[in-house]
Amino acid sequence: MNVCVLVPGLVLGLSLVLTVCVARSPYQAVLQHSRIRGRQQGPNVCAMQQIKGTDKKYFTNCKQWYHRKICGKPTVITYECCPGYERIPGEKGCPAALPLVNIYNTLGVVGASTTQMYSDRAKLREEIEGPGSFTFFAPSNEAWAALPTEILDALVSNVNIELLNALHYHMVNRRLTSEELRHGSSFASMYQDFHVHIHHYSNGVVTVNCARLIKPDQHATNGIVHVVDRVITAISNNVQTLIDIDDDLETLRTAIAAAGLTAMLENEGQYTVFAPTNEAFEKIPQETLNRILGDPVALRDLLNYHILKQMQCAESIVSGTPMETLQGTVLEVGCDGDQMTLNGKAIITKKDQLGTNGVIHYINELLIPDSAKTLLELAEGSSVSTATKLFDEAGLRPHLTGSEALTMLVPLNDAFKGSVTMTPDMRKLMTNHILKEQLSSKSLYHGQELETLGGLRLRVFVYRNNLCIENACIAAHDKTGRYASMFTVDKVLTPPMGTIMDVLKADDRFSLLVGAIQTAGMTELLNQQGALTFFAPTNDAFNTLPQAELNRLMRNPQELSAVLRYHLGEGMLVSGGVGSHTRVKPLLGGKLELGVRNYTVYVNKVPVADADLMATNGVVHGVNSIIKPLPPKGDREQADGPAAPLRSAASKVDSKSFRNDDLFQKVIRSRSSRTMSHGQ
Repeated sequence: MNVCVLVPGLVLGLSLVLTVCVARSPYQAVLQHSRIRGRQQGPNVCAMQQIKGTDKKYFTNCKQWYHRKICGKPTVITYECCPGYERIPGEKGCPAALPLVNIYNTLGVVGASTTQMYSDRAKLREEIEGPGSFTFFAPSNEAWAALPTEILDALVSNVNIELLNALHYHMVNRRLTSEELRHGSSFASMYQDFHVHIHHYSNGVVTVNCARLIKPDQHATNGIVHVVDRVITAISNNVQTLIDIDDDLETLRTAIAAAGLTAMLENEGQYTVFAPTNEAFEKIPQETLNRILGDPVALRDLLNYHILKQMQCAESIVSGTPMETLQGTVLEVGCDGDQMTLNGKAIITKKDQLGTNGVIHYINELLIPDSAKTLLELAEGSSVSTATKLFDEAGLRPHLTGSEALTMLVPLNDAFKGSVTMTPDMRKLMTNHILKEQLSSKSLYHGQELETLGGLRLRVFVYRNNLCIENACIAAHDKTGRYASMFTVDKVLTPPMGTIMDVLKADDRFSLLVGAIQTAGMTELLNQQGALTFFAPTNDAFNTLPQAELNRLMRNPQELSAVLRYHLGEGMLVSGGVGSHTRVKPLLGGKLELGVRNYTVYVNKVPVADADLMATNGVVHGVNSIIKPLPPKGDREQADGPAAPLRSAASKVDSKSFRNDDLFQKVIRSRSSRTMSHGQ
């Protein structure tokens, strides 16, 4: 049913009344969508998605319609009469309403003839043909056929008792449309008032005792029929009792008692428990299992990670969906064909063991949340295996398996170039990848200093697009373990070992630059405390100038200082902080425009050859060309064209254009006299 509201409107002076219809339940929403998709086939035709190779059909929403997949399997579109309608030979669509007959006769026309037959056998026919107002959750013919032979034989062998009781459990002594089958509701059945449990999910799936309603709202003169996809059984035990009576869950039962969760699973609720079997516990290394079982906090987190806050029957899942656990993080509950999956893995061995306060799905693999893991367990994974091996080889395993409050910075495998062997320097470097306190990246701030196990203090840089610790930027979400945290970073740390001047002097590629700095009187500037970004010309950059031009520049301290100050930016900018349209203000004035393409940083179209040489008072980025101001944007577009920037960026600088560049010379003349005094 729809709620329809009259909305007055005025268009071009004409009064209009618009009828706006809003679906009142998730099932009605998908039914309405199916009607819209089927309307070209005629009146009252619903489009349904049928999983290829099966008889399973679904009313679906827009997202599922366009994906053409349910539980990862392709679907085909079928067209059927919407509930309550039938075809007339020779006419398009389903123009006729089904004749309104009693429940017994309705069973025969809605695909529940086996239920009709068993109603005869159990002497239920007179009741469902007679006066009253009933709801019958009628198993489909396929549902009866799917019952194990021994169960079906037991039901029909004593027709006066067991079969009648079973059918009465499928009935409620009042009319309940799909609108009234609200999520989490329950209704007393006609079998000793045992309740049937309803769940009405946001994707439009409606279940009773985890059986899906496949043909809801089949109206009758004395009630209503909802055809379901399985035979349901009475529920009397809560979730904890189900666990208590199953020997296959003995280890889980012991763990629940040790964690103090027994009472919770005995009380009212709507829980989904992914119950690890004894076999699942046995797959865990004994040392790990003993540690968790002996730690009440870790054990409680482990068990709560297996429990969802809401009840989720298997039939309600049509695609992967993140769902919150009692532990606070999420599991992705999905499906692959007939198999239910957790985090993409088909580890569920038994589904839909229903209790009065929830449902149990058996799993053959234990799920260990990060909050119950040591640092070493957090680091297990192919993307950081190189760093994990190096931490171990550096003798740091006790820190990774202990109970210290630490934070480990773990570079991705791609951050290591070539083969890496353990040396004293590498051991010291890996020690400096472990911080002395447990941190969250969300609590870090710009300028913060973090102390390592090796005694160094690392700086934090916060950028618009990144969060970096020295040159290494965080590349994934934090992993927070039982005692310690892990930050995955994109580079191996290069802690600062001296000032900018020290960094340049220690690298032969910058020998000409060191001389130029001394000639320009800027040594003190690059040795004093501060935060500078130096796009440092290498020897190759100076050698692009003809010797005569280079000699002239080196003999002119004033002009040389201006050139170098144009390469010096205010503030610390590591390569990970460069995004699109990043700008840096040089000490000389003006601006430097930065960007990234194919993992290379460009400054005024000049590629950075070697980034992130960290210093105590700044960072050095080596460039193989002298950086010049860019022309105005309009001139640049005319000169370069749309595809030119990268080709021109790598080209050598012509000495005459450098010397005669009007813009650059104006900057030098206007700034050099004023700035020289700061460099002395």
